[in-house]
This record gives sequence, structure tokens and C-alpha cells, in this order.
Amino acid sequence: MTNQYDKIIIFDCDSTLSSIEGVDELARVAGEEATQEIEKMTAEAMEGKITLESIFAKRLSIIQPTAESVSQVGKLYIETVEPSAKQVITTLKNQGWIPVILSGGYRQAIKPLADYLDVELIEAVDLYFHEDGSYRDFDRNYPSTRSGGKPEIVKSLRHKYSPRIIVAVGDGVSDLESKSAVDMFIGFGRYAIREKVKQQADYFITDLQEIVSLVENL
Repeated sequence: MTNQYDKIIIFDCDSTLSSIEGVDELARVAGEEATQEIEKMTAEAMEGKITLESIFAKRLSIIQPTAESVSQVGKLYIETVEPSAKQVITTLKNQGWIPVILSGGYRQAIKPLADYLDVELIEAVDLYFHEDGSYRDFDRNYPSTRSGGKPEIVKSLRHKYSPRIIVAVGDGVSDLESKSAVDMFIGFGRYAIREKVKQQADYFITDLQEIVSLVENL
């Protein structure tokens, strides 16, 4: 009998399964100045120029996201879904792969997209709100809030499910960090090409459908 988690494939969310960066969309609610500042921070973190932990709390402090604005981004993720994502994930599941979304983004925003794509496992950061829906805090202990956090989560998935193989797909330097903990890292550059990711990934693609042929014999 095949292990239920024989093969795990991990997808980043922002600029991979969806064309947007969720935190940048949340920032738009906070106004133009905040948007520009946060887009700059996000881009620099994704390129590895600054650490994720240096901006994670700061961005949320500036934005002060509400439960409602996070819900709106959840809808936007579905509206901007990578066109072939649903088909690719369905094909991979039929081939025995268990998909996981691993993100430094926010679980409540990502969950609608995960449901739409029929992905049950989400590794993302929980936001906490007051009863009136105003922002309270985030899960400050969650690994993907800091540099080096994604490989920690990959290792915990390996420990929990004992898969034979793990593949990861993503666009940013935080995704690339997981390369040491997975069996294959596929860089994705349809929406944003990070030179470091392009140079160091095992494979670099701009069409998500290429994943199917890359992993079919694993």
C-alpha cells in the first residue's frame, strides 16, 4: 500500500498560485503612501536584500488590516489565480502528489484560494483580530514570519508525514531557502523574476504546467 503522503509538492502562494502579493493588496486600503512603502519592503525582502523578520511586524503595523479587508484579499486571490493552477494541482493529485501551500502570507486570506484549488494543507501565518474585526496581532512564533522559516516548516512536514520525496515551487528568496530541505526546488518566474532564484533553482519555469513533466518520473 502506498503511503498517503508518499510525494508532497509545496507551492508558494503570492506571485505563484496567484499573480498578486497579498500584503501589497492589503496595503492599498491604508492609502497610497503606505502602499508604496510596503511594496518596496516586500520587493526587497523577496529579492533577499532585507530580512523578512525586519519588516513582517512593521508592515502589519502600518496597514492595520481588518478582518473584512483580509476577506477581500481572499476573494482577490481567487480572481487573480494563476490560470493553470487548478488543472496542474488536479493532475498532480491524480499522480499521487499531496499539495501544500506554504506562505509567509496570512492564513485567513489564503484559505479561500486553497479551498478553490482543493488544497487541504495550508502552512501560513494566522492573524488575530478584536471582536469588532480590527487588527490585534499575528502569530509571532510562526516560522514563515522570519528568514529561514520555510525550511523549518518543510522539515516539520517531513517529520510528520515521512514522504519519500518533497518538491517545492516558488518565486522568492524565502522560497529558495527551502531548497536545502527539499528534493527538488522549482523557481517560478511568470510574475516576478528574482535573479538569485533563477540562478540557484534546480529548474526555473515561467509556465506552471511545466511542473507536471518535471516531476512525472519522481
